[in-house]
Amino acid sequence: MPITGEDRRPIRVLWLAKGLGPGGMERLLVHHARFGDRDRFHYTAAYLVDRPNSVVPELAGLGVECHHLGSGSNSDPRWLAQLRKLVKDEQIDVVHAHSPMPAAMARPVLRAMPNRPALIYTEHNSWDCYGLPTRLANAGTYLMDDLHVAVSTEAVGSVPAALRGGLAPMVHGIDLDAVRSHRGQRDAVRAGLGITDDDVVLTVVANLRTEKAYDVLLPAVRKVLDADPRALFLSVGQGPLADEMAELHRQLELGDRFRFLGFRSDVPDLLAASDVFTLSSRHEGLPVSLMEAAALGLPTVATRVGGLGDVLTDGVDAVVVPPEQPDALAQAYLRVVGDPGLRATLSAGADVLAARFDARAVTARWEALYAGAVR
Repeated sequence: MPITGEDRRPIRVLWLAKGLGPGGMERLLVHHARFGDRDRFHYTAAYLVDRPNSVVPELAGLGVECHHLGSGSNSDPRWLAQLRKLVKDEQIDVVHAHSPMPAAMARPVLRAMPNRPALIYTEHNSWDCYGLPTRLANAGTYLMDDLHVAVSTEAVGSVPAALRGGLAPMVHGIDLDAVRSHRGQRDAVRAGLGITDDDVVLTVVANLRTEKAYDVLLPAVRKVLDADPRALFLSVGQGPLADEMAELHRQLELGDRFRFLGFRSDVPDLLAASDVFTLSSRHEGLPVSLMEAAALGLPTVATRVGGLGDVLTDGVDAVVVPPEQPDALAQAYLRVVGDPGLRATLSAGADVLAARFDARAVTARWEALYAGAVR
């Protein structure tokens, strides 16, 4: 629905996602809701699948009305009629989709509406992360969008060349001041977890899924502990590989030097208690946990995949290694565990890097895109 210069009502934006669980994309929506210009924009969210530890209460507390569509699956097409009605009744101007299959299914329905909304889609992952049906559905409807944005150059490059025109990466953001306020929790959290001053804590924040490569991480940890028992690893996350990774943990005899903490709502506190942040991912967008770690001045050890390769600089704010190489990962861990001077150098670099993730500036850029899309 076009908005003229004389039209004083806020631009109405609907965020569409498969679910609103505790993942990075959902955290970005919370940050956007917190810093959005409510005089110029009105935000609504719609999702298809209920997930535990959802951000729906947080969004609602920030004035974002959340609508659960359908019966809990994007394969049940009845949600599309509900989406169309919601867009019509709420006079939505922009639909911003954040999940590939719901976006693919929604595009033809929304394009067919009279006075249709502008359609925007964010690529949060590389296309090789998607199943074949999702890739085919996305490819067949992709050009129906008015604007595409990706979280990394790798995500851009994964899109078929014929569909890639105008697609560019855009960094998202977090509330830097809020995250930095957790620095004072370091001693209390370490004491609560029984962590000593001699322990060098390396924390991974990643759900237990194939793309996060815990099957690479855990053998690397075994090599580290054999060489330097000061290392202590914490894992924050949940997911379908929990039982399989628990069994691998047992086989490798990692004991309490690698602790699965499951879902935690206090991630900034745990990061503040840490000495190093790490990800061993096979595929990655630009995770919120990396932004939070940078805001807290944590050195990072990570694989060069997705948005990690875009923003991290080896030797400046991180030690970056190739994916799928447990030996290289173990050597990187041993470097940072054994060299406090290196950790200090990377920490200073992380402080500089964090400035790129200021949610206030990022939200302003997104709102400029929304405004431009309806002109």
